[in-house]
Amino acid sequence: MESTAGAGQLLAISDLHIGYPDNRALIDGMRPGSDDDWLIVAGDVAETVADIRWALGTLAGRFSKVLWAPGNHELWTHPSDPVTLRGVARYEHLVEVCRELGVVTPEDPYPVWRGAGGPVAVAPLFLLYDYSYLPAGSATKAEGLAYAESTGIVCNDEFLLHPDPYPTREAWCRARVAETERRLAELPEDLPTVLAGHWPLDRHPTEVLWHPEFAMWCGTTLTADWHRRFRVATMVYGHLHIPRTTWHDGVRFMEVSVGYPREWRKRPDPPGRLRRVLPMEVEAGDRGAAPGVGRGRGGAR
Repeated sequence: MESTAGAGQLLAISDLHIGYPDNRALIDGMRPGSDDDWLIVAGDVAETVADIRWALGTLAGRFSKVLWAPGNHELWTHPSDPVTLRGVARYEHLVEVCRELGVVTPEDPYPVWRGAGGPVAVAPLFLLYDYSYLPAGSATKAEGLAYAESTGIVCNDEFLLHPDPYPTREAWCRARVAETERRLAELPEDLPTVLAGHWPLDRHPTEVLWHPEFAMWCGTTLTADWHRRFRVATMVYGHLHIPRTTWHDGVRFMEVSVGYPREWRKRPDPPGRLRRVLPMEVEAGDRGAAPGVGRGRGGAR
């Protein structure tokens, strides 16, 4: 189903982390402003399939359309989850769960938003990362990981996100990038896009991390020009837990995460606010951190 011109909004949120009771309660307040609203959920809903199903099913019952892109937490094979699938098999299982719920995934045709600000193709992305955002002074993944270990900042993906049947996470990333690039190139050349993934397409959002070594788990240089190549109106992402809007080469990048309670309790804005992608928000803080949002810690997200 495509949107029709009307009062609807294209909204976005990420990093719900509903394993925290205070975050789970936020779902109750997430409701559309009209029957035409779409919602992008850009990853890190939860660690267990049951929680992911509950959250996405709840939201799909309220919004005209929900689009989901996986984050690293959904891909974890977490000891608390009775579903023990790993790697591609886990991702494919989550895709099937979403399809049962009527939620659009990165494996489905990209729907076209024809409401205010449209038409635009809205593409949920699953790209992963390949350790190419190396810390200063590091020339290889091994050097970067050794430096990160020396600082105590190592993403839990190293223990819980398995790439099976790929030999490495970066090999899986390269395969995802190639397939996604092919599909985006098939879109009409006059059709703008909203690209929505858990990891940003460009490295610049990671420049505000307190621990810059965490950037290794935040994306890939292979997508550094996608915001220009694929006519991107807005790039929606999460993962960093630093909600803000920046502009890069004239393209808007929106970080739409909720984050952990210990993070959002420090902010003046109420948690769980849905960000408006289209029609475009206008904010005083559009070129930097939103009011009250400091630099991110960049720990084991």
